[in-house]
Amino acid sequence: MKHWDILLSNQVDKKTFIDTLLSGKIEGELAIFNTLKGILYSDISIQKLIEEEFIHETMEATSEFNRNLRTFSSGERKKEFLKYCLKKNPDYIILDNPMDHLDHNSRIELIKEIEGISHSVLIIQLVNRKIDLLSFISNKAFIEDNSFEMKSINILDNISLENKDSKLPIHSEIFEESVLVQMNSVFVNYDERPIIAPLSWTIKQGEFWHLVGPNGSGKTTLLSLISGENPKGYGQDLILFGRKKGSGESVWDIKKKIGFFNTAMTDLFNKGNKNFSVEDMILSGFFDSIGLYIQPTTLHRKIAEQWLEAIGMTHLKKKIFNRLSIGQQRVVLIARAAIKHPPLLILDEPLEGLDDQNVALVTQLINLIKKETNISILFVSHRMEPNISPDSILELHPSPTGSKGVVHLLKKLATD
Repeated sequence: MKHWDILLSNQVDKKTFIDTLLSGKIEGELAIFNTLKGILYSDISIQKLIEEEFIHETMEATSEFNRNLRTFSSGERKKEFLKYCLKKNPDYIILDNPMDHLDHNSRIELIKEIEGISHSVLIIQLVNRKIDLLSFISNKAFIEDNSFEMKSINILDNISLENKDSKLPIHSEIFEESVLVQMNSVFVNYDERPIIAPLSWTIKQGEFWHLVGPNGSGKTTLLSLISGENPKGYGQDLILFGRKKGSGESVWDIKKKIGFFNTAMTDLFNKGNKNFSVEDMILSGFFDSIGLYIQPTTLHRKIAEQWLEAIGMTHLKKKIFNRLSIGQQRVVLIARAAIKHPPLLILDEPLEGLDDQNVALVTQLINLIKKETNISILFVSHRMEPNISPDSILELHPSPTGSKGVVHLLKKLATD
């Protein structure tokens, strides 16, 4: 069976490409699919079905379990939705980045499911990174732009980024506490269901941590404790930026000490009513605002200019933010999060959905912040990225009594 594994650049209008495929109007080598019946398997398709089940109070995908699809974990949802797609008896199925948002074990399980169905239905997998290509699919291609021309995947071997010896602005807020976050036997239960078992964890100034764990292990819960948003922190031995949780600090006092990025922010800023420039977007980081509404000072503008130079975007300073590539948008938003030089920078899945070239672009900036500043970085990701080198890893292991945290001190291990 002629399956296809297609690597897409972030420059490709993926929605139009998928719509063209499903409407039977694609040209070139994929034209053999024009007379066949296809179905789309994607995170968006899963979310749409969850919304439909909620609106119509049905259990269309998982009626045999007497449960709605939304009650399943991320990995289980993907497996059950794959079964649901196959019940529609398609000739082919388009798998749109099926491994996104999955932990390592869930990826392995889903790959086995996909390989299993490959004997009965044609597969077109669309991914952004070479690491996600499937070994059992021999037909591979690279699509670089909206011509949708299928090129040899080997063309990517010649693509490289210029590695500039950049310097970040010499500007840092003085934070006197050497310990930013300290948890001593902190635990979280919801409705008597253990989420986090008693956990002790310390983040010190200048450290680079990688928070890793399977879906549903409590990573988001931990982040909400650090940001002060989770009320479960009250009454526990939790110290945030020198103050015990519940000692009179506000959530906003805590958030001033944190620079934050997650992938949802890109959508949030792109949906804004105003067309903010790249420079405005970076400057807004001083004020933690969605867009720039406060007149920045001369010093603010000088620092922003230095950041633009460091990330190689001085020539784009007046360009509208939502007209940048997705990788450029990520770089701008991470610079926005770091420009006020917060003691702690939280990067939640900053590389998710990026192609390999944009991954390299964002990775360069993360490594530059680590090298040039004393900002502590908390990097949250399902993947162990080869070009990201944290000092330590906090790995969450789910158990019936709540997820347990295991600390791996990489710096120490490297010198032992």
